[in-house]
Amino acid sequence: MCFSAKCSLLLLFCAALAGCAGARKAQTARSGAYVPGLALADDAQMPDVPAGKLVSDTMVVKDSEGRYLSVMRAVRDENGDMVASDVILPSIVVASFRNVAERQGVVDLRFDIEVPAELTDSRWQIRLTPVMHIGGDSVPLDPVFITGKHYRAAQLRGYERYSRFEGKIVTDSSLFIHTRELELFLSRNVPGLYGRSAFGISDREAAEHYTDQFRKRLNSRRVGRREKMFRRYVKSPIRTEALRLDTVVAADGGNIRYSYVQTLGAGPDLKKVELDLSGSIYEEDKVLCELPKSGLLTFYISSLSSFADTREKFLTKVVERSVSDRNSCYIEFRAGKSDIKEELGSNFGEMARIKRSIRQILGDDRFDLDSVVITAYASPEGSSAANASLALRRAGAASAFFSDYTRFLSDSLSSGGPPPEVRFVSHGGGENWELLGKLVKNDTVLGPRDRKACLERMEIKDPDARERALHGLACYPYLRRRLYPKLRMVRFDFSLHRKGQQKDTIHTTIPDTLYRRGVKALCERKYEEALALLLPYRDYNTALAFLSLGKNHNAMQILRSLTPSPDTNYMMAIVYSRFGDDRNAVRHYLDACAEDHNYVFRGSLDPEIGRLLNKYDLKLYD
Repeated sequence: MCFSAKCSLLLLFCAALAGCAGARKAQTARSGAYVPGLALADDAQMPDVPAGKLVSDTMVVKDSEGRYLSVMRAVRDENGDMVASDVILPSIVVASFRNVAERQGVVDLRFDIEVPAELTDSRWQIRLTPVMHIGGDSVPLDPVFITGKHYRAAQLRGYERYSRFEGKIVTDSSLFIHTRELELFLSRNVPGLYGRSAFGISDREAAEHYTDQFRKRLNSRRVGRREKMFRRYVKSPIRTEALRLDTVVAADGGNIRYSYVQTLGAGPDLKKVELDLSGSIYEEDKVLCELPKSGLLTFYISSLSSFADTREKFLTKVVERSVSDRNSCYIEFRAGKSDIKEELGSNFGEMARIKRSIRQILGDDRFDLDSVVITAYASPEGSSAANASLALRRAGAASAFFSDYTRFLSDSLSSGGPPPEVRFVSHGGGENWELLGKLVKNDTVLGPRDRKACLERMEIKDPDARERALHGLACYPYLRRRLYPKLRMVRFDFSLHRKGQQKDTIHTTIPDTLYRRGVKALCERKYEEALALLLPYRDYNTALAFLSLGKNHNAMQILRSLTPSPDTNYMMAIVYSRFGDDRNAVRHYLDACAEDHNYVFRGSLDPEIGRLLNKYDLKLYD
């Protein structure tokens, strides 16, 4: 047998062996004997990641065509295991739950994904998706891909084949034109001219005539087949977005471990998070097998907001027996008359407003209406004595009108007992010069000179002389037409008392609703809102809001001013731990535990105290 024949037989034999090995490995994967798992990360070995920050382990590689692809860095450790290079963990913590602390409104869930060596193959891609369960909702996280070397090579070959196909597509349509023949035609038929030639042939028609129509149609077909050819050549596209890891395994063998950090916003209901892992193994574009789900990991979320002091804060309030209310309306009267006509001008609407106020007061279970003082005013045209008398008569007319209305309303609202007696008192306010002065000062139509002239004349002591002086101004018609009607107003002063209250004043306490809102926001972990509401109080809850936002110096300043307690000692232990002052941190923690034994068990839930427990081997259990 010749040498080449022996080589061919050897290659066939090797291929058969590889095929058998691949089939056995696929059968092993399908059997479910080996399952990718989730495990809690070893906190002592975890990289120091600030709250809300993810470890960046992405790198960019270039394929044979010069294109850039985003993948994840991975190397083999000293035991032959494939791990992400900047998140290597030497050990897996065997446990199914962990307490994690919320800080500054976020929680970092740290866990490891481990893939057994028996599930890795250079021709496969393992696609794993962690699924987060919160309450009744399930949220898939960014997946992790473990890609075999030959699988990635096949992906890149597909891109290369598609790239060669795209290279055949012509984007410049002028390349289809037989340029030399077209130039000869134009030089002979339309020398130095553009547009239509003497033979009735346009430049465009000439260009179309000398275009290679076959190549043009072939190119159009290629353009139309782009999507189809991409699917044919690139059976498994390389995913670069919404992906946490895509690491290429250079060779078979060795477990693969990846450290995953997922950051969550900590809402008020975030108390427990469960995680499991689902996945599939792909060979080319086909699912080789679905992997069984992993067991659950459970994270219990602790927060400083649980330390909030939710006791009610009260304010002292002085309650007066007597209450007053004031309302005004503009009732129009006929010149020199005091009788009320509801149909005159805007009287109906103005008086309806006063009726509505009386109805609301009489229908209020908290108050009784004692009296209504009605004061009427007049405008200054005419004699001041006549205007004073007219204003008093108008007040009397308004008192009679609304007294009748109140008696009628009291009868209709009475529940069987005698209706309350409401006393109406009439006052005449005379000419309303005070309001006229305010109207002139604030008027935007009067010029500065007219305004000054009016105010100067209003300094005249005698009201009749004052009116005559205004009458001589050029702006007087404007005053009579626009400002004087506003002076003919009627003011209503309501005097009430609280039902059942005998003393003139009562001192009572009421809940401080502003403080209550601040504590509610603190418990709901809305720390910025809580701090804005609690800042004026500068108490324990204010310090807690500062501490939850990482404003440690502000928190310490308040805590030092408070009376020492187990709560304040524990918070000061956290602050000192953040400052790196372990001596004072341990001292305050021990003081808190001595006064309240619950803090012995709480300490391991807060990373600032947990660090001290581990570092100094503090064992305070009974």
